[in-house]
Amino acid sequence: MSEQRGGGLLRTMSSPNRATFLELFFDLVFVFALTRVSQRMVADVDGGHMAADVGRTLLLFLVLWHVWTITTWVTSRYEPERVVIQAVVVGVMFGSLVLGVTLPRALEERALAFALAYVVIMVGRPLVLVAALRGHPRRMVPVRLVGWAVATTPLWLAGALVPDLRLPLWVVALAVDYLGAFLGWPLPRLGASRIRSWLLAGEHLAERYQQIFLIALGESILVIGVSYSGERFSARSAAAFALAFGVTALLWRLYFHRAGYLLAEALRLAGTPGRLAESAAQTHLFMVLGVLSAAVGYELVIAHPFVAADPGRLVFVVGGPVVFLVARSRFEYEIFGRVSRSRVVALVALLLLAPVLTAGPALLALGVVAGVLALVVLADARRARGRPPESSASPVGREAIGEAGPEA
Repeated sequence: MSEQRGGGLLRTMSSPNRATFLELFFDLVFVFALTRVSQRMVADVDGGHMAADVGRTLLLFLVLWHVWTITTWVTSRYEPERVVIQAVVVGVMFGSLVLGVTLPRALEERALAFALAYVVIMVGRPLVLVAALRGHPRRMVPVRLVGWAVATTPLWLAGALVPDLRLPLWVVALAVDYLGAFLGWPLPRLGASRIRSWLLAGEHLAERYQQIFLIALGESILVIGVSYSGERFSARSAAAFALAFGVTALLWRLYFHRAGYLLAEALRLAGTPGRLAESAAQTHLFMVLGVLSAAVGYELVIAHPFVAADPGRLVFVVGGPVVFLVARSRFEYEIFGRVSRSRVVALVALLLLAPVLTAGPALLALGVVAGVLALVVLADARRARGRPPESSASPVGREAIGEAGPEA
């Protein structure tokens, strides 16, 4: 009987495949949280140790990403209309809001609040699922998550309480958290439950990845608007404002052209959809990171369009789109099993031009990025003209479910 009650939480064929309004509400927190990431990165540029400061901010971004990703997998595996699952999402939403509020000073005086919010999310979310699933066999999956989360909790709390050890302890803790997800959170006697073997709602998961990418683009629009409408509003920055919007629109076009629309189909056709979904999660991490880095570049250029494009600015103005293109090329391979020549040429061009761009103003660098991305978009349009829409031909997850092992 308890197994039947616990099984009522699992998704069925009649469960909605689209993201629920609660999930869209949940994403609003990440619009705010990602703006805190970009604002901290802007401050990193002005610091005396830029590489180290950016690395610290990247650590905090990866914390947010891990929270969002695991929550997305939860709503893709369990019935989103059940009160228990909705309570989990709302609880994680509040915890994520605390993470966003504390993020600007998370490695300083707000460290304890940041660490506590993260630990409560990572331990509390699977504990609720363990209780709700009762005697159902799938209860062992959140049990594994609890075990790994409890193991890293001392590292997070010790780092929050000991400033001199904070960064190394948190790096180790987060690395263990990501390693656990990669290995399937193995525990003695229970073994592992690899994500690639999970049953999932492919269309729902694909839509969630699309939405987190749109959230990143929305954060870019917010940065562009706030930067241009602030105290530095001037005609001198108008070109930078227009170019920044243009680059954002081009990134949107490059993502959704063919591959972005076909992820759901690819997941549906895959023999082991979990393997493709696991790979796509990693790819979207870098695409989102590229968009956020580009947004930092927008703010820097809008604020000082005619300042020399020093390496610190080019890391974001050029580096952000480069990271996006690399990840988008991998995404194309995940969906079609190929990489377009235009993307490779664009990457090589941006990397070769970056040293030259240091001799000119930041506005010129942003214009060059816009031009290169526009050429890729035109190449895509030319290749697609007169041809029927392509279908997914993903080489990832082709093996049958039985070959990948049963779901635990």
